[in-house]
Amino acid sequence: MKEFQGRSYDCMIAHTTIVFTRYIMLSVENRKSADHRSIGRLCYLCCDELEDIKFFESISLILDLLKDALTEKLSLTKKQLNEFMNYIIASLPTVLKEKLAILC
Repeated sequence: MKEFQGRSYDCMIAHTTIVFTRYIMLSVENRKSADHRSIGRLCYLCCDELEDIKFFESISLILDLLKDALTEKLSLTKKQLNEFMNYIIASLPTVLKEKLAILC
C-alpha cells in the first residue's frame, strides 16, 4: 500500500475517517472471533427463537397481575374488583380499550 501525504483540511478529514473506519471494522471482527462475551452468533440465534409478546398481550398480562394483587393484598370482592377494573379500563384511551376488548 502506498502512503500519501496531504496537507489540506479535506485530505486530513478523509484520512482520519478512513483510519477510524478501518479500526472499527477490525474491532468488530476481533470481537466476533475472539471475545468470550459474544459466542459467535449464539446470542442472535437464541433471540430469534424467542417469540415476542405483543404489546396488547403484555398490557393484558399486567392487568391480570393487578387483579391478582388487589384480590390478594386488599381482599377485594369480585364485585369491587370488577368495578375497579372497569374504572381503569374506562379511563384508558379509545384505541387501548378496543384492543383490550378484542383480547378479552
